[in-house]
Amino acid sequence: MGIPCDDVVVIKEGKTPSEPSVVTVNCPDKAGLGCDLCRIILQFGLCITKGDFSTDGRWCYIVLWVVPHHSSLKVDWDRLKDRLSSACPPSCFFSFYLNQVSNVPTPPPVYLLKFWCHDQRGSLHDVTKILCELEILIQRVKVMPTPDGRVLDLFFITDCLDLLHTKQRRDNICEHLMAALGEYCITCELKLPGPEYESLQGNSSLPPAIAEELFSYQLKDEEAYPKALSSNMGAVKKASITVDNSLSPVHTVLQIQCVDQKCLFYDILRTSKDCNIQIAYGRFSSTKKGFRNLDLFIQQTDGKKIGDPESQVALCSRLKEEMVHPLRVIIANRGPDIELLVANPVELCGKGRPLVFYDVTLALKILRVSIFAAEIVRHSTLDCQWEVYRFLLDDSREFPLASKQARGKIVEKVRRTLMGW
Repeated sequence: MGIPCDDVVVIKEGKTPSEPSVVTVNCPDKAGLGCDLCRIILQFGLCITKGDFSTDGRWCYIVLWVVPHHSSLKVDWDRLKDRLSSACPPSCFFSFYLNQVSNVPTPPPVYLLKFWCHDQRGSLHDVTKILCELEILIQRVKVMPTPDGRVLDLFFITDCLDLLHTKQRRDNICEHLMAALGEYCITCELKLPGPEYESLQGNSSLPPAIAEELFSYQLKDEEAYPKALSSNMGAVKKASITVDNSLSPVHTVLQIQCVDQKCLFYDILRTSKDCNIQIAYGRFSSTKKGFRNLDLFIQQTDGKKIGDPESQVALCSRLKEEMVHPLRVIIANRGPDIELLVANPVELCGKGRPLVFYDVTLALKILRVSIFAAEIVRHSTLDCQWEVYRFLLDDSREFPLASKQARGKIVEKVRRTLMGW
């Protein structure tokens, strides 16, 4: 028995642009489902303003209130419903599903988008924006300028619709790009990659000094919070987590207060999934004066509370780090050049944080900072794999990169754009 497939995901659109739309998901549960749903919602340019979810380990019920991150964004609600439904386990054959060994879905094939264009400030973001609108995920990227003023963009991409094997889908993507960029576009080609993709696989070798600066960086108080909250620094300096094993006979209760940021729910659910923590019930309250309260009823994978004090401390420390400091942003010297580096943890399943490349290129376009070259690589530390975005920046009169003040403005703008401040 199950419920009609159309009722697995129900979306009630807000009556006005400022009124949240309500997304309800009612389906069999699976490990990491909440994280997967949040990732998809973020990919559509939406922010989660409030949330409630519960599960008995077999069936889950999730309600999320969402709004567009930008008022000008036009959301394709039907496509969002289809994407969310595809992430849910099948409910029409629930009894059969529970008795099967879950199969790990085969990742979609990677394709190479080879794009020649005339150099233009902000064009990298324009291409990224179109790919996001077409539900294309960027796995790797290599941007290489040539002496004659042209740029070769190599985007290694996957398709959320899994249709890149069709000529119609490939042609449609190239047509959209060429139409949007007009005279700046020279050629566009989309095909299966050759040896050039193999050379980008695996982990990169960041210079040791750069890796040390990037991954050991300690966030300052003024960087960890939006400027509007500076008057509240004395009240809340860090994320606050209270652990209580007396409120529930079978669950450990986490009561969290922290500064809001646009990927907060995703970061908490990603961390819980990677730490093998099961959330039986959760309530994410609406933000108040830039802060948010959360209540989570959690268990270990063996169905027991988290009673060991060391395990409690380790979990709280990890959650605090991921809520307050989920990204690393620095500017460093790379020989004679200046490099912007942005890093975020990769989920254990291998998926990266949504829309990072989009947000970084948007921030640089707003600042009118030109990107000379760019690439996305993976880097492993002792306890985590990271996705690292590397941008070689062009010096300009507006932002002389030798200036400490100019570098600070770039880092601040990029970080605040990523955090949704």
